[in-house]
Amino acid sequence: MIEERAAAFAKRSIKTSTKLAGLKMAVSMCDLTTLEGKDTPGKVAYLCRKALQPAAEKYGVPACAAVCVYPNLVKPARKFLGDHSPVHIAAVATGFPSGQYPLRTKLEEVRRTVADGADEIDMVIDRGAFLSGDLAKVFDEIAATKEACGPAHLKVILETGELVTYDNVRLASEIAMSAGANFIKTSTGKVNPAATIPVTLVMLEAIRDYFFATGIRIGMKPAGGIRTSKQALAYLVMVKETLGDDWLTPDLFRFGASTLVNDLLMQIAKNAEGNYQAADYFSLP
Repeated sequence: MIEERAAAFAKRSIKTSTKLAGLKMAVSMCDLTTLEGKDTPGKVAYLCRKALQPAAEKYGVPACAAVCVYPNLVKPARKFLGDHSPVHIAAVATGFPSGQYPLRTKLEEVRRTVADGADEIDMVIDRGAFLSGDLAKVFDEIAATKEACGPAHLKVILETGELVTYDNVRLASEIAMSAGANFIKTSTGKVNPAATIPVTLVMLEAIRDYFFATGIRIGMKPAGGIRTSKQALAYLVMVKETLGDDWLTPDLFRFGASTLVNDLLMQIAKNAEGNYQAADYFSLP
């Protein structure tokens, strides 16, 4: 039933000014991400520049929501963006992407990363503990990480591609929210499958039910595998119809998909110019 409902979102037709507004909204929700072993301060500065101004001013494109980097590159990002940037700095932590680190090491990494200037921490749950039934350990690690975050927001990565079933995705979502997550996130981007519409729908419904039970709004971030404007618009339709207009904001919904940004920009330029521009006209994410 989840898969049947999810498939319907991809069939919606959005046109003209509504489509343009949706494309610009999607850009404002993107976390530009670089998580490679060859990352440098220069590459991070470049990513920050693109996040601040994704396209020429004439297109009226908003800044992206955040840049997402490894902890040791938070300082260069903060130096480039300054203290009052509209672009947030997110950092992966807690033994990304495996989560197989001692808790003390994870918490030390989180505290140091926040002290270096991170606004958001993207943590990974211990999938081994979850799949072996040690749900209390999963809850306790999320709660301890939330405390270590201090003023920073906590995004909890479930790595849904390793959770096997939709029931597990639902349960992991509920544990993360109850333990203090500000956002729940599908994937690290290092495991296939990453974000899918059915998995995201399961997580959105968990967020909806948690809101009805507690009055607390939890954010959602599908990450990995979202590459086209058409896919992004389908996700926005799903968010609107599952959670309502309140969630159509970067404060409560994000895309973890750097390759998506240029496709969104090409579609925005096409709407303004009447024809597609070559991909070479857009800087690589």
